[in-house]
Amino acid sequence: MKESTALITGITGQDGAYLAQLLLQKGYTVYGLLPQRSTSHRWRLDELGITEEVAFVHGDVTDLTSLVKILKEVQPKEVYNLAAQSFVGISWQQPVHTCQVTGTGVLNILEAIRIAQVDCRFYQASSSEMYGRVQEPVQTERTPFYPRSPYGVAKCFGHWLTVNYRESYGLHASSGILFNHESPLRGLDFVTRKITHSVANIVNGEQDQLRLGNLESRRDWGFAGDYVEAMWRMLQQKEADDYVIATGRTVTVREFCKQAFDYVGLDYENYVVIDPQFYRPAEVDVLIGSPQKAKKKLGWTPQVKLEQLVAMMMEADLRRIREGKRS
Repeated sequence: MKESTALITGITGQDGAYLAQLLLQKGYTVYGLLPQRSTSHRWRLDELGITEEVAFVHGDVTDLTSLVKILKEVQPKEVYNLAAQSFVGISWQQPVHTCQVTGTGVLNILEAIRIAQVDCRFYQASSSEMYGRVQEPVQTERTPFYPRSPYGVAKCFGHWLTVNYRESYGLHASSGILFNHESPLRGLDFVTRKITHSVANIVNGEQDQLRLGNLESRRDWGFAGDYVEAMWRMLQQKEADDYVIATGRTVTVREFCKQAFDYVGLDYENYVVIDPQFYRPAEVDVLIGSPQKAKKKLGWTPQVKLEQLVAMMMEADLRRIREGKRS
Protein backbone atom coordinates (compact mmCIF):
# COMPACT_ATOMS: atom_id res chain seq x y z
CA MET A 1 0.00 0.00 0.00
CA LYS A 2 1.30 3.45 -0.90
CA GLU A 3 2.28 5.61 2.06
CA SER A 4 1.41 8.98 0.57
CA THR A 5 1.14 11.07 -2.57
CA ALA A 6 3.55 13.84 -3.54
CA LEU A 7 3.62 16.40 -6.34
CA ILE A 8 7.05 17.68 -7.40
CA THR A 9 7.56 20.72 -9.59
CA GLY A 10 10.95 20.85 -11.31
CA ILE A 11 11.08 17.06 -11.28
CA THR A 12 13.39 16.88 -14.32
CA GLY A 13 16.07 18.90 -12.51
CA GLN A 14 18.85 17.57 -10.30
CA ASP A 15 16.96 17.93 -7.02
CA GLY A 16 13.66 16.80 -8.50
CA ALA A 17 15.19 13.55 -9.73
CA TYR A 18 16.87 12.71 -6.43
CA LEU A 19 13.76 13.67 -4.45
CA ALA A 20 11.55 11.51 -6.68
CA GLN A 21 13.91 8.59 -6.15
CA LEU A 22 13.83 9.09 -2.37
CA LEU A 23 10.03 9.31 -2.20
CA LEU A 24 9.56 6.27 -4.43
CA GLN A 25 11.86 4.31 -2.14
CA LYS A 26 9.64 5.37 0.76
CA GLY A 27 6.55 4.03 -1.01
CA TYR A 28 5.08 7.31 -2.24
CA THR A 29 3.02 7.78 -5.35
CA VAL A 30 5.01 10.52 -7.12
CA TYR A 31 3.52 13.00 -9.57
CA GLY A 32 5.85 15.25 -11.54
CA LEU A 33 4.71 18.58 -12.96
CA LEU A 34 5.98 18.70 -16.51
CA PRO A 35 5.91 21.92 -18.53
CA GLN A 36 5.70 21.26 -22.25
CA ARG A 37 9.19 22.70 -22.68
CA SER A 38 10.64 19.99 -20.39
CA THR A 39 9.37 16.87 -22.11
CA SER A 40 12.74 16.13 -23.72
CA HIS A 41 14.83 16.61 -20.57
CA ARG A 42 14.17 13.47 -18.56
CA TRP A 43 17.74 12.16 -18.73
CA ARG A 44 18.27 12.51 -14.97
CA LEU A 45 15.22 10.38 -14.22
CA ASP A 46 16.42 7.93 -16.86
CA GLU A 47 19.87 7.76 -15.27
CA LEU A 48 18.31 6.94 -11.90
CA GLY A 49 16.07 4.37 -13.59
CA ILE A 50 12.81 5.82 -12.26
CA THR A 51 11.18 7.51 -15.27
CA GLU A 52 8.52 4.85 -15.63
CA GLU A 53 7.64 5.02 -11.93
CA VAL A 54 6.72 8.71 -12.02
CA ALA A 55 3.24 9.87 -13.04
CA PHE A 56 3.66 13.02 -15.13
CA VAL A 57 1.04 15.78 -15.18
CA HIS A 58 1.26 18.63 -17.65
CA GLY A 59 1.17 22.12 -16.26
CA ASP A 60 3.32 25.13 -15.48
CA VAL A 61 4.10 27.15 -12.35
CA THR A 62 3.45 30.29 -14.40
CA ASP A 63 -0.13 29.14 -15.10
CA LEU A 64 -2.35 29.30 -12.01
CA THR A 65 -5.30 27.64 -13.73
CA SER A 66 -3.33 24.50 -14.57
CA LEU A 67 -2.04 24.29 -11.00
CA VAL A 68 -5.51 24.48 -9.46
CA LYS A 69 -6.76 21.78 -11.83
CA ILE A 70 -3.83 19.46 -11.10
CA LEU A 71 -4.07 19.88 -7.33
CA LYS A 72 -7.77 19.05 -7.37
CA GLU A 73 -7.13 15.94 -9.47
CA VAL A 74 -4.03 14.63 -7.70
CA GLN A 75 -4.91 15.62 -4.09
CA PRO A 76 -1.27 15.38 -2.97
CA LYS A 77 -0.36 15.21 0.71
CA GLU A 78 2.98 16.87 0.01
CA VAL A 79 3.92 19.47 -2.61
CA TYR A 80 7.59 20.20 -3.29
CA ASN A 81 8.30 23.31 -5.35
CA LEU A 82 11.69 22.87 -7.00
CA ALA A 83 10.78 24.65 -10.24
CA ALA A 84 12.97 27.64 -11.10
CA GLN A 85 15.07 29.38 -13.68
CA SER A 86 18.02 28.27 -11.59
CA PHE A 87 21.08 29.60 -13.41
CA VAL A 88 22.28 32.68 -11.54
CA GLY A 89 24.33 33.99 -14.47
CA ILE A 90 21.42 33.76 -16.90
CA SER A 91 19.17 35.67 -14.51
CA TRP A 92 20.86 38.93 -15.53
CA GLN A 93 20.12 38.15 -19.18
CA GLN A 94 16.55 37.01 -18.50
CA PRO A 95 15.44 38.86 -15.35
CA VAL A 96 11.74 38.97 -16.24
CA HIS A 97 11.54 35.26 -17.03
CA THR A 98 13.55 34.45 -13.90
CA CYS A 99 11.20 36.44 -11.68
CA GLN A 100 8.11 34.94 -13.32
CA VAL A 101 9.22 31.34 -12.81
CA THR A 102 11.40 31.54 -9.70
CA GLY A 103 9.37 34.19 -7.88
CA THR A 104 5.78 34.49 -9.11
CA GLY A 105 5.70 30.72 -9.66
CA VAL A 106 5.80 30.29 -5.87
CA LEU A 107 2.85 32.64 -5.47
CA ASN A 108 0.89 30.67 -8.06
CA ILE A 109 1.43 27.38 -6.26
CA LEU A 110 0.54 28.80 -2.85
CA GLU A 111 -2.58 30.42 -4.29
CA ALA A 112 -3.51 27.20 -6.07
CA ILE A 113 -3.25 25.27 -2.81
CA ARG A 114 -5.46 27.86 -1.11
CA ILE A 115 -8.03 28.00 -3.91
CA ALA A 116 -8.18 24.23 -4.41
CA GLN A 117 -8.41 23.78 -0.61
CA VAL A 118 -6.05 20.82 -0.74
CA ASP A 119 -4.95 19.47 2.63
CA CYS A 120 -1.24 19.23 1.96
CA ARG A 121 2.16 20.27 3.22
CA PHE A 122 4.29 22.57 1.07
CA TYR A 123 8.05 22.81 0.60
CA GLN A 124 9.72 25.81 -1.01
CA ALA A 125 13.25 25.57 -2.39
CA SER A 126 14.88 28.73 -1.08
CA SER A 127 18.53 29.47 -1.77
CA SER A 128 21.75 30.66 -0.19
CA GLU A 129 21.90 33.19 -3.04
CA MET A 130 19.37 35.18 -1.00
CA TYR A 131 22.23 36.10 1.36
CA GLY A 132 24.30 37.58 -1.47
CA ARG A 133 26.53 40.21 0.11
CA VAL A 134 26.67 38.33 3.38
CA GLN A 135 25.79 40.23 6.55
CA GLU A 136 27.32 37.65 8.91
CA PRO A 137 30.42 35.42 8.56
CA VAL A 138 28.30 32.26 8.87
CA GLN A 139 24.73 32.39 7.61
CA THR A 140 21.82 31.11 9.71
CA GLU A 141 18.04 31.28 9.45
CA ARG A 142 18.21 34.71 11.11
CA THR A 143 20.88 36.26 8.87
CA PRO A 144 19.44 39.20 6.85
CA PHE A 145 19.16 38.70 3.10
CA TYR A 146 21.07 40.88 0.62
CA PRO A 147 20.59 39.27 -2.83
CA ARG A 148 23.06 40.15 -5.57
CA SER A 149 21.28 38.81 -8.67
CA PRO A 150 17.78 38.75 -10.15
CA TYR A 151 17.74 35.08 -9.22
CA GLY A 152 18.49 35.87 -5.57
CA VAL A 153 15.83 38.59 -5.52
CA ALA A 154 13.24 36.20 -7.00
CA LYS A 155 14.14 33.55 -4.41
CA CYS A 156 13.65 36.12 -1.62
CA PHE A 157 10.19 36.90 -2.99
CA GLY A 158 9.23 33.22 -2.98
CA HIS A 159 10.73 32.67 0.47
CA TRP A 160 8.82 35.50 2.13
CA LEU A 161 5.61 34.51 0.38
CA THR A 162 5.98 31.05 1.91
CA VAL A 163 6.37 32.60 5.36
CA ASN A 164 3.41 34.90 4.68
CA TYR A 165 1.05 32.11 3.59
CA ARG A 166 2.12 30.05 6.60
CA GLU A 167 1.30 32.91 8.95
CA SER A 168 -1.75 34.24 7.11
CA TYR A 169 -3.56 31.05 6.13
CA GLY A 170 -2.10 28.44 8.47
CA LEU A 171 -0.53 26.45 5.64
CA HIS A 172 2.07 23.88 6.62
CA ALA A 173 4.64 25.65 4.43
CA SER A 174 8.37 25.26 5.00
CA SER A 175 11.41 26.63 3.21
CA GLY A 176 14.78 24.97 2.87
CA ILE A 177 17.53 27.57 2.46
CA LEU A 178 19.82 25.25 0.56
CA PHE A 179 23.45 26.13 0.05
CA ASN A 180 25.21 24.88 -3.09
CA HIS A 181 24.56 21.21 -3.65
CA GLU A 182 26.02 19.25 -6.52
CA SER A 183 25.99 15.76 -8.02
CA PRO A 184 26.64 13.83 -11.23
CA LEU A 185 23.16 15.04 -12.29
CA ARG A 186 24.12 18.72 -12.23
CA GLY A 187 23.61 20.66 -15.46
CA LEU A 188 26.61 21.81 -17.47
CA ASP A 189 25.78 25.47 -16.81
CA PHE A 190 26.84 25.07 -13.17
CA VAL A 191 30.52 25.64 -12.46
CA THR A 192 31.11 22.36 -10.60
CA ARG A 193 29.76 20.19 -13.40
CA LYS A 194 31.45 22.39 -15.99
CA ILE A 195 34.72 21.62 -14.21
CA THR A 196 34.32 17.84 -13.94
CA HIS A 197 32.91 17.53 -17.46
CA SER A 198 35.81 19.59 -18.87
CA VAL A 199 38.43 17.60 -16.95
CA ALA A 200 36.97 14.39 -18.38
CA ASN A 201 37.10 15.89 -21.88
CA ILE A 202 40.71 16.99 -21.35
CA VAL A 203 41.67 13.47 -20.30
CA ASN A 204 39.96 12.16 -23.42
CA GLY A 205 41.75 14.66 -25.69
CA GLU A 206 38.55 16.48 -26.65
CA GLN A 207 39.44 19.75 -24.90
CA ASP A 208 42.71 21.49 -24.09
CA GLN A 209 41.69 24.18 -21.60
CA LEU A 210 39.02 25.12 -19.08
CA ARG A 211 37.85 28.73 -19.11
CA LEU A 212 36.47 30.06 -15.83
CA GLY A 213 35.71 33.36 -14.10
CA ASN A 214 36.38 34.15 -10.45
CA LEU A 215 38.41 31.30 -8.94
CA GLU A 216 38.40 32.89 -5.49
CA SER A 217 34.63 32.69 -4.94
CA ARG A 218 33.99 30.48 -1.93
CA ARG A 219 31.02 28.16 -1.66
CA ASP A 220 29.57 25.67 0.81
CA TRP A 221 29.19 22.60 -1.42
CA GLY A 222 27.24 19.47 -0.46
CA PHE A 223 25.68 16.46 -2.20
CA ALA A 224 22.19 16.90 -3.63
CA GLY A 225 21.22 13.37 -2.61
CA ASP A 226 21.79 14.33 1.03
CA TYR A 227 19.86 17.59 0.71
CA VAL A 228 16.62 16.08 -0.62
CA GLU A 229 16.48 13.98 2.56
CA ALA A 230 16.33 17.26 4.49
CA MET A 231 13.45 18.47 2.29
CA TRP A 232 11.43 15.38 3.13
CA ARG A 233 12.21 15.65 6.83
CA MET A 234 10.90 19.22 6.92
CA LEU A 235 7.46 18.08 5.79
CA GLN A 236 7.34 15.35 8.44
CA GLN A 237 7.52 17.91 11.27
CA LYS A 238 4.45 18.85 13.27
CA GLU A 239 5.13 22.56 12.76
CA ALA A 240 6.32 24.18 9.54
CA ASP A 241 9.53 26.21 9.69
CA ASP A 242 12.55 27.40 7.70
CA TYR A 243 15.91 25.64 7.74
CA VAL A 244 19.43 26.28 6.46
CA ILE A 245 20.75 23.14 4.75
CA ALA A 246 24.53 23.27 4.38
CA THR A 247 27.78 21.52 5.32
CA GLY A 248 29.35 24.34 7.32
CA ARG A 249 32.51 24.13 5.20
CA THR A 250 33.51 26.53 2.44
CA VAL A 251 36.16 26.18 -0.27
CA THR A 252 37.12 28.19 -3.34
CA VAL A 253 36.32 27.39 -6.95
CA ARG A 254 40.10 27.06 -7.31
CA GLU A 255 40.19 24.27 -4.71
CA PHE A 256 37.31 22.44 -6.39
CA CYS A 257 39.25 22.68 -9.68
CA LYS A 258 42.41 21.39 -8.06
CA GLN A 259 40.62 18.37 -6.59
CA ALA A 260 39.01 17.49 -9.93
CA PHE A 261 42.31 17.68 -11.83
CA ASP A 262 44.16 15.86 -9.03
CA TYR A 263 41.67 13.01 -9.40
CA VAL A 264 43.03 12.28 -12.89
CA GLY A 265 46.64 13.12 -12.07
CA LEU A 266 46.81 16.52 -13.78
CA ASP A 267 47.89 19.98 -12.60
CA TYR A 268 44.97 22.40 -12.93
CA GLU A 269 47.32 25.36 -13.48
CA ASN A 270 48.29 23.92 -16.87
CA TYR A 271 44.70 23.98 -18.14
CA VAL A 272 42.61 26.63 -16.37
CA VAL A 273 42.30 30.01 -18.11
CA ILE A 274 40.69 33.04 -16.46
CA ASP A 275 38.10 34.54 -18.81
CA PRO A 276 36.51 37.91 -17.84
CA GLN A 277 33.30 37.01 -19.68
CA PHE A 278 32.46 34.57 -16.87
CA TYR A 279 32.58 37.22 -14.15
CA ARG A 280 29.15 38.26 -12.88
CA PRO A 281 27.92 41.88 -12.77
CA ALA A 282 27.70 41.55 -8.97
CA GLU A 283 29.74 38.80 -7.34
CA VAL A 284 28.84 36.79 -4.27
CA ASP A 285 32.28 36.26 -2.77
CA VAL A 286 31.66 33.76 0.01
CA LEU A 287 28.82 31.62 1.35
CA ILE A 288 28.93 29.27 4.34
CA GLY A 289 25.87 28.01 6.16
CA SER A 290 25.22 26.74 9.66
CA PRO A 291 23.21 23.49 9.61
CA GLN A 292 22.80 23.43 13.40
CA LYS A 293 19.03 23.99 13.43
CA ALA A 294 18.50 21.23 10.86
CA LYS A 295 20.73 18.93 12.88
CA LYS A 296 18.88 19.64 16.13
CA LYS A 297 15.27 19.68 14.89
CA LEU A 298 15.36 17.43 11.82
CA GLY A 299 18.12 15.07 12.89
CA TRP A 300 19.80 15.81 9.55
CA THR A 301 23.52 15.91 8.86
CA PRO A 302 25.31 15.79 5.48
CA GLN A 303 26.84 12.39 4.72
CA VAL A 304 28.98 13.03 1.62
CA LYS A 305 32.16 15.09 2.01
CA LEU A 306 33.45 17.39 -0.72
CA GLU A 307 36.29 15.03 -1.67
CA GLN A 308 33.78 12.19 -2.14
CA LEU A 309 31.49 14.47 -4.14
CA VAL A 310 34.26 15.50 -6.54
CA ALA A 311 35.24 11.84 -7.01
CA MET A 312 31.61 10.88 -7.62
CA MET A 313 31.17 13.58 -10.27
CA MET A 314 34.49 12.80 -11.96
CA GLU A 315 33.68 9.09 -12.17
CA ALA A 316 30.28 9.83 -13.70
CA ASP A 317 31.70 12.13 -16.37
CA LEU A 318 34.54 9.75 -17.23
CA ARG A 319 32.00 6.93 -17.51
CA ARG A 320 29.75 8.97 -19.79
CA ILE A 321 32.65 9.56 -22.15
CA ARG A 322 33.48 5.85 -22.19
CA GLU A 323 29.85 5.07 -22.97
CA GLY A 324 29.54 7.81 -25.58
CA LYS A 325 26.94 9.74 -23.60
CA ARG A 326 26.73 13.52 -23.37
CA SER A 327 24.44 14.89 -20.64
